[in-house]
Amino acid sequence: MGQRTRRAGRDEINLIEGGKNYGWPVVTYGTDYGGGKIGEGITAKAGMEQPLYYWNPSIAPSGLAFVGKNPYRSDWQGNLLAGSLKFGYLARLKLDNTRVLSEEKIEVGERVRDVLQAPDGFVYVLTDSGNGKLLKLLPQ
Repeated sequence: MGQRTRRAGRDEINLIEGGKNYGWPVVTYGTDYGGGKIGEGITAKAGMEQPLYYWNPSIAPSGLAFVGKNPYRSDWQGNLLAGSLKFGYLARLKLDNTRVLSEEKIEVGERVRDVLQAPDGFVYVLTDSGNGKLLKLLPQ
């Protein structure tokens, strides 16, 4: 069997466009779990795209949802939600087309396995524990 690369950090979001090179594993913000470099150990190279956003250290993202029309504050519309298995929160990324303006961490207290916006407009979060929960986010 071949050697498997284990990495820490550099979970990223890319704005995918045809014909562009997103660099893995040549460019990365992550490191091997043992602390060594991945690939050339560089974060940028001509002809390779930078991520729209990345987490370092890794949040172990799980589930990803764009928020459309919803019963929450209007500033949630168009945001991106990502669950964190590692830290037990839901990341709300406020977007401005091709930029992430800010990240809000919504504490869940358990590993987040999945997140989605249902047809009723509400956001539901599925946790990953012995007694996993299905949580419905309600507006404040």
